[in-house]
Parts: sequence; structure tokens; C-alpha cells
Amino acid sequence: MKIQSLPLDVINLIAAGEVIDSPVAVVRELVENALDATANRIVISIYPQLWRIQVSDNGNGMILDDLKVCSQPHSTSKIYSHDDLWRITSLGFRGEALHSIAQVAELEIASRSVWDDDLGWRVRYTPHGEIENITAAAIASGTIITVSNLFNNLPVRRNALRAINQQLKGIQSLIHQVALCHPSVTWQVTRDDTPWFKISPSTSSHHILPQILKSVHHTDLQALTLDIETPQDDCSNIQRTISKIELVVGLPDRCHRHRLDWVKIAVNGRMIRNSDLEQTIITAFARTLPRDRYPVCFLHLQTCPSLIDWNRHPTKSEIYLQSLSFWQEQIQNAIDQALKISPANLSTAFYNTRVSNLIKAAEEKSSYHFTPTAKSETIKSKDDLGLIELIAVAQVRNTYIVAEHDNGLWLVEQHIAHERVLYEKLQDHWEIISLETPIILKQLSERQVEQLKELGLEIETFGEQLWAVRSAPKMLSERNDCKEALIELSWGGDLETAQVATACRSAIRNGTALTLVEMQTILNQWKCTRNPRTCPHGRPIYLSLEESSLSRYFRRHWVIGKSHGIS
Repeated sequence: MKIQSLPLDVINLIAAGEVIDSPVAVVRELVENALDATANRIVISIYPQLWRIQVSDNGNGMILDDLKVCSQPHSTSKIYSHDDLWRITSLGFRGEALHSIAQVAELEIASRSVWDDDLGWRVRYTPHGEIENITAAAIASGTIITVSNLFNNLPVRRNALRAINQQLKGIQSLIHQVALCHPSVTWQVTRDDTPWFKISPSTSSHHILPQILKSVHHTDLQALTLDIETPQDDCSNIQRTISKIELVVGLPDRCHRHRLDWVKIAVNGRMIRNSDLEQTIITAFARTLPRDRYPVCFLHLQTCPSLIDWNRHPTKSEIYLQSLSFWQEQIQNAIDQALKISPANLSTAFYNTRVSNLIKAAEEKSSYHFTPTAKSETIKSKDDLGLIELIAVAQVRNTYIVAEHDNGLWLVEQHIAHERVLYEKLQDHWEIISLETPIILKQLSERQVEQLKELGLEIETFGEQLWAVRSAPKMLSERNDCKEALIELSWGGDLETAQVATACRSAIRNGTALTLVEMQTILNQWKCTRNPRTCPHGRPIYLSLEESSLSRYFRRHWVIGKSHGIS
């Protein structure tokens, strides 16, 4: 065998096959070009059976000189030198898209520049990216790109992509993701000249996400935008700027997912995959969601271009991001802030549909002695400003605390509210103390003994099938049922699981009568927790009955004449 250089047409086809591997890739490349041309309205027409795709936009358009060279290999207006690779602010920059499309399909571009008011031009290209035909075109400013007979020269690939519904699903998912990153754009998509779906523009992703997830209302979401000072040693003096974190999270007491399919991360206008940042988001929602449920979260990080290396993956979906640990900390803090309760993120509409689903207490009634101190001990968060002032006014069935605030009433389930308080206290101060009198446990398995040791408890053999536990969590050591609690802890789980179990067992039981002072103490402690919306098991803690909802129910907005039957 002899090593030899490949012919240019083979090289081009190999490269094109890597960049344009599906109809989804065609739509992605053309949409990114439209956005780089500052388009705010994009129309996408799909003809699956014909293997034809057309993307129209109202962007800046191209002059004739640009149309003549845009399909040549590595032709771009986005970068010009080596240094520009570290200052990328556009979605495209490699100059591969149009040339690659021309290798695997018939390519036609009609465009009119906003700087040329006379007329537009329609250009058809050969498979080598050269001009085949040029004609004048009477079109509005913008660009219309038509891709026909996709993969006609790659029959194996076309046959492998015959699952049309799967391809359409991929295109829809792509447009949804891009729309989240660019909320000011109007998206109109047709299939075989029939309207398929549309996404209306908005000022933020907060109102785009409900258009994508139909079961989610915008009141189920909390949006947050934070300005972050980028570490100064990472950006040059010229490029140093304030970074921004835009966050849209599904409130854990209102919406969550059965699958890990809606943790989305974008950087500088493009959706990416980053397992480290994804895990940071999942960890931030720990012990706020029910078991086997996952968060709804869209994170958009906008930062200095010199911190990012986009030149890692053909689709630019994977990047190198400097100061990863810094961003992980900032994301954790942003989610913590978004999940807190404040007047800014209260909703009045959502709870109208939840009144009938009030959570029923599951615990049996038992005595519990709750002694509030003169000054309530609260778990301090980093920022207690903006918290709602809650005033305890009554107790319903010795289970729900009725709390009044400026805009209405809340029902707070006392057990899980107190459980949230104790759990976060245990997170911050997990203390194991020695027991004056050891607790004797019987018939433990070897795994149970190891489990108690892993939790930091001192345990030793005391006889045949007997073990003496000489230390215990401080909160449990003060309870009469400490022995039963230790057996419960021995059945498995990590430290976090043990803390949840300890908090649940130690929290005030439903069915316990409380005084107004005791109720107020619980409210004061609970509202200052880091995640006050749900208990550590993911159950909603409070139900809001807002003044506006009450007014609508009692028809207080009716005029006097109408309410008295006077026409």
C-alpha cells in the first residue's frame, strides 16, 4: 500500500459528511447564520418526503460579492485571524456550513442586503460551491436559503435517516432550544406548507419556556438575572466585562419532570452540553423534589469570549470553559436565591387549581412538647431581605397553620414546615454526642452495624446478637424513641438520608395543638430556610389563598347593580 493525498472532491465530501449529518444539522447551520445576521423573524419550511428545507429571515442579507464567495470552503465574515478564535461573539465562525451543504444537496440562496435598496439576487451553486446561475430577484431585505435533494449523493445516509418523525422531532427540539437562547425572535415553522408550530417573541426566556412545555405555566417558573464580576485574571483588560447569569427554574412545589430532559445550559447564545454544570444544577435541587423527579431549569451564561474555547466539537455543543469551579459556585448561589420565597416570586393564579389537592396528613397523632424560646432561633440564609411577613392567626385540625400576610392567607402544614427547618439545621450542624446510658440494639445485621459506623456513631458488640450504641445524633438523643430512630438509620442511605430521617422523626407531628406563639415560631423559622417551598421529600409545604383569588371567588369585583339583579 502507498500513502497518497486524497482528491479534493473526496476531501470536501468527507468534511461535509461530518458537518451536515442530518436534516437537523442543515436547519441548525442556516438558523445560526440568520441569527448572526441580526434577524428577528425566521420562517422554516420543511418538506420531509422531498428532502427539502427552506429557511427565510429578515436579517441584514448579503450583497452580490458576498453571494459569490459564501459557499467556498472556509469563507466567513465572522473571523479573520488566529486571535479572533478567542474573541468569538457569533454563532458561526468556521465558514463550513454553506460549502458543506452544497456538497450533499442542491443549494440556492436569494438575498437582498439592507445596504442595497435596488434589488436582491438569486444564486444557484454547483456541488463544488461554485456559482452555477445568477439572476436578479425582487425580495425584501433578508435571505432565503433553499436546500433540495439532501443526501441524494449519499444514498446510504439517506436510507439510514428514513425515520421522518424522528428527524422532525429533532428539528423541533433544536428550534425550541435556540428560541430559549434568543427570546426576541419570532419563529414560524411549516411542514409541507402546513403550519406546524410557532413561537412568539418575548423579552426573556421566562415566557418562551411555557410555549415549549405546554403543561408549564409561567407562574410555575421563577426567573432571575444576576450580574457576576468575572475573575479579573481570566479576561484581558480590553475584554473584561461583567458576566451575566440568566436563570429560569421550575419551582419544585409546582413542576418537575419524570426524566432528566429539561436541564438546559446555554453559553453566549448557544445551547451546550456540560456534565459538570448539569450536575451542579441537579445538586442545587437536592431534597426539594419528590423521589425520582428532576428539575426544570434553563441556565444562560453570558461571559467574556476569551473564557471559552468553541473549537472543540463540530456542532459546537461542547466547549472548554475556564474557571469552571467559579461558575459552579455562582450557579448554586443563583438557584438558591431563585428558590427562596419573596414578594417578587409569589403567584396568585397557580393556587386556584391546587385548593382541591390539599395534602392530607399521614402521620398518626402523638404528643409533642414544643417550647419556643423568647427569641426564635432561625436558620439564616445569605439574604433575608424581601421575605414575606407572616402572622399566625389560627390552626386547622391541629395540622395546618393559617398565616396572614399583606396579600392574603397561607395554609402551612406544620409537620413538613418544621421538618424543613430541622433538616437544614442538621445540614449546617450535624452533631454526634456521647450518650450517658448506651442504647442496646438487638439482632442487627453486619450491614446495619457498618451503616451506623459510617454515620459516625460509636457502636460495639455487647453480647450475643447485642450491640451497644454509645453515641447518637444530638437531636435524636433528646427523644424517647431514640432507639427506634437508630434502627431506622441502620437500614441504609448516606449522611443526607440520615439527616432527612432524623428531621422527619424529630419534627412536630400533625395533630398536635399549638399556641399562636408556637405557630409563629415555626413560621419565622421556616420562611428563612434556603428551600422553603418543599420538604426534603419534595412535598409542597404551603398553599396560598391570595386576596385577588378570594375576591374573584366571592365576586367582590361585581358592580352593585349587577349583584342585585338590576339591569
